[in-house]
Amino acid sequence: MLQRTRPPATTSPPQRYLVRPGDNLYRIALEHGLDYRELARWNRISHPDRIVAGTSLWLQPPAGSAVEEESVESGEGPTSWIWPVRGKVIGEYDGAGRKGIQVAAPYGTPILAAASGRVVYAGQGLRGYGKLTIVRHGKVLLSAYAHQSRILVKEGDRVSQGQQIGEVGDTDAERAKLHFEIRAYGRPVNPADYLPG
Repeated sequence: MLQRTRPPATTSPPQRYLVRPGDNLYRIALEHGLDYRELARWNRISHPDRIVAGTSLWLQPPAGSAVEEESVESGEGPTSWIWPVRGKVIGEYDGAGRKGIQVAAPYGTPILAAASGRVVYAGQGLRGYGKLTIVRHGKVLLSAYAHQSRILVKEGDRVSQGQQIGEVGDTDAERAKLHFEIRAYGRPVNPADYLPG
């Protein structure tokens, strides 16, 4: 199968973010393609679940600060992707309400890492996603795998393309399925532009 050409990610991320009522650090990190632990470290936040509306957060290491080598991923990310699960696509990306694709599969079906990277989130802290794993691929891209029945990796793990990272479930969903997103600088992009046709 031919690999589809993905659109270039040309927009650079903003430097600061103003916290709004109802925000949490996990969602802010997802929306900007960041690891929530880096976000907490850059802003000297000791408890990720305690942020205050009206606070301005750094979305990049503050100028002049010492940044650990691990906090900046090298490279631009994968050149090829695989499907994270085999099943029927029941929801297409639309760029507005649906930020990814929905793939129906039997409960417990293995979920595979669509590309190699580092796990930056594994948990249930983002409402509407259920049990969620987020993998970062270089400086620009990340992938998200939602509604799992079981998460088989932990934050900080390096995963290889095709490695099992979880199992299909129905947490925060009406049926067993995988909600899969790819984001560039935190902004959702169409997974169909990356996955093999």
